[in-house]
Amino acid sequence: MSKKTDWLPSKRNERLAMAEQWGEYIAEKNEVFKIPQPTLTKLSQAAAAAKITLAVPESARNAISNAQLKVAFDELAAIMRDIKKRYFHVPPLNDVDFAALQLKPKDTVPTNVPPPSAAVDGILYFPMPAIVEIRKIRPFGGALVDLSTHGVRIHYGVMGAPDESDRYRMTKRPNTGNDLPHSVFTRKRTYRFTFAGDSGKEVFFCMRYENSKGETGPWGTMLSAFIP
Repeated sequence: MSKKTDWLPSKRNERLAMAEQWGEYIAEKNEVFKIPQPTLTKLSQAAAAAKITLAVPESARNAISNAQLKVAFDELAAIMRDIKKRYFHVPPLNDVDFAALQLKPKDTVPTNVPPPSAAVDGILYFPMPAIVEIRKIRPFGGALVDLSTHGVRIHYGVMGAPDESDRYRMTKRPNTGNDLPHSVFTRKRTYRFTFAGDSGKEVFFCMRYENSKGETGPWGTMLSAFIP
């Protein structure tokens, strides 16, 4: 799947050419699009105003003409976005429509997202009693974030005898993240845990990335601390 980009050209001359093409094509097919005439008039007038401001040579432009240029093209963009949103979905555009309107069909080829390859790193902070935060959650060693690093699964567990508040407390120290009884998923760079009544107990955390399909990457470093 191609990277998502804005369908509206960023270059002003290309945006103007698209608007003028829209006007011509919609006039031929408006029995299908059914766009009200006042809306088409606004498009035509906005394109004409944009064309006039763009025709001023760069050497002759000043603060006023540059402001007029920006206003004209912002107005043209707003009208085009509104038309596309309101009138180009029902009935759906066909291949000829997409070509004539200089739009791209929706990409229906699914992206091949691989399992994560980066490990996760983070730093423990203790902002107040019974609170432990993992901050600066990021790929270990400066690895790049991509589609495979959709989010982070944080596995954790507290040492101690099981009780009503936690039936799955650990009675021996963990070796890997698989030994930790609880987990949460987050896409944030900071995650806060509250361990009410557990001050003084040792807590362990181990993280790994998950992609959007739930496939997991390698375990990060085991983090541990005594709950304040």
